[in-house]
Amino acid sequence: MRNPVQGLDELMPSLLKWRHQIHSFPETAFEEFQTAKLVSQLLESFGLEVHSGIAHTGVIGVLRNGAGPMIGLRADMDALHVQEVNSIPYRSTVPNKMHACGHDGHTAMLLGAAFLLAKEKRFQGTLVFIFQPAEENEGGARVMIEEGFLKSFPLDAIYGLHNWPGLPVGKMAIKAGPLMAAFDTFELIIEGRGAHGAMPHFSVDPIHIAAHVILAWQSITSRNVEPGDASVVSVTQIHSGDTWNVIPQSAVLRGTTRSFNPLVRDLIESRMGEIATRVCETFGATAQFQYERRYPALINSSGETQLAKLAAMEVVGIGSVDEHPVPSMTAEDFSFMLEKVPGCYVWLGNGSNEGGKNLHSPHYDFNDEILKIGVGYWVTLANRVLVNTNKEN
Repeated sequence: MRNPVQGLDELMPSLLKWRHQIHSFPETAFEEFQTAKLVSQLLESFGLEVHSGIAHTGVIGVLRNGAGPMIGLRADMDALHVQEVNSIPYRSTVPNKMHACGHDGHTAMLLGAAFLLAKEKRFQGTLVFIFQPAEENEGGARVMIEEGFLKSFPLDAIYGLHNWPGLPVGKMAIKAGPLMAAFDTFELIIEGRGAHGAMPHFSVDPIHIAAHVILAWQSITSRNVEPGDASVVSVTQIHSGDTWNVIPQSAVLRGTTRSFNPLVRDLIESRMGEIATRVCETFGATAQFQYERRYPALINSSGETQLAKLAAMEVVGIGSVDEHPVPSMTAEDFSFMLEKVPGCYVWLGNGSNEGGKNLHSPHYDFNDEILKIGVGYWVTLANRVLVNTNKEN
């Protein structure tokens, strides 16, 4: 960092301890009990007002310093159902669970920021440290909002970050507008007629029909969506049949779609249903199609993005902030919060992703080199947003 925050070097041993402790005992969606207990105990020791049990296992730390805006800083706490293959001293001790997305690092960085901000209190206003459960697939942010989190804490703005493999250490990526895609899922059950594999003329073959449906679905992005609007339709599961010589009765297709434009999202849902129904009817089968909207697109607001950009430049340098990153088709439930409150979500370089060290990989490990950068960004951002006119910043 070109402008280190005071006290970061002394804090580093604690950051490593917290991160490795969380990594070694990963907990998945709405089961982050030990992680939440650790977070609550640490926040209380820092002198923060602590609220626990938010959306089952979420923790809120509140730091007040006079009148002023209320700003939220958010980290996610949950792990994934992945078997870790790394040989590291703090590897996962829980079978088939690991922090394969770096939420252990996110939690440690926000804890570090809470410690330093509580120690110095150079800001004017209220900081709300949000330790959110169940980001992976289960929409913990949505549950927090449904339970009234934003009514209890009426935020003026909210900020989040995520480590980003492939982006070099010391780099950050920030942009206003869409940064991550809307995430939806679908299921199609094709009911045909089973028959002997040697007598296909007696069947209504659901596997044959499924192949036609899949190919037709691919025409949505290539022929129905305007070329300037990015979208994805991916069939990720096909389940049908049990043996070699029987044409099965039914087939099940499941998968995901991604989009940025709400109109494109509507189009994808309607066209998928229409195509499934008509293709199945053509071949004499029936279709049961379900489409579930999971996460909306993550869209950063312009004013908060500018503040986040200035804070990032102060920490890593002007030349180390990518102001025009290519949006990702991955999804993030922080988008639910950005639908309600203006804010900004940024990417923090995690270093090389060679050797399969990508997000959600069993080879992934959060890069401890970026702990100080993340803490520095949070502290700098908080002090920049909540400027204390009575003290030198």
